[in-house]
Amino acid sequence: MRGQTDLWTLAVIVGLAAVTVLTRCFFFILDRPWGLPEWAHRALHYAPAAALAAVIAPEIVMSNGQLIHTWQDARLYGALAGVVWYFWRGGVLGTMLAGMAVYLPMHLVLGW
Repeated sequence: MRGQTDLWTLAVIVGLAAVTVLTRCFFFILDRPWGLPEWAHRALHYAPAAALAAVIAPEIVMSNGQLIHTWQDARLYGALAGVVWYFWRGGVLGTMLAGMAVYLPMHLVLGW
């Protein structure tokens, strides 16, 4: 590793810092209140569910970057148990417990 930083690296760091400060201070710089349009406000209600689905769905249906090709995967049955519990009783904790109660024995005992 070199002992000195080149000019390009310093310029990138300063530029990124300036963009960060500008975007975070944008709402303080404006002289009048600013609000989201109604359609954007409605869309933000779906953001947590969409983000959760984007993280969880690939973990359930993929293994090592490839789609799974067999039904002998404990993640599928754990996810199914969680979905059934959620629609039957509701609640996040019960959903996680139901999914793990199905997933762990299948994964540890059957090796799926």
